Amino acid sequence: QTVILTRTAVRSSPMPPGEDLATYARSGATLAIHLSINNLARVVRELEPVLGRNAPVVVVHRASWPDQRILRGTLATIRARVKEAGITRTALILVGGAVAAEDFEDSRLYAPNHHHILRPRR
Repeated sequence: QTVILTRTAVRSSPMPPGEDLATYARSGATLAIHLSINNLARVVRELEPVLGRNAPVVVVHRASWPDQRILRGTLATIRARVKEAGITRTALILVGGAVAAEDFEDSRLYAPNHHHILRPRR
């Protein structure tokens, strides 16, 4: 249900106290980490102790562009996949259960048989 949008400090200002990846990971939310593909080793290093090596990861390179690429892996494998693909910028890192599509149930909010006050039965 929850997505946390964050970044890591590479060439920018440091993150405020308590706003670190391990703290966010302990919340159980899916993490959307931007401006951090060149800091992927650190992302993995901070998240593995909390989420484990098999935590699902998706890297979206050039999201919404015609040449968008999506790489899937785990914390244990994603660095090699990103290196092999030559991705060095313009990428979003998503980590958490929501990106494991096989194990995640789609929302029923817009299903034809779901009715609510704004979409009453006909």
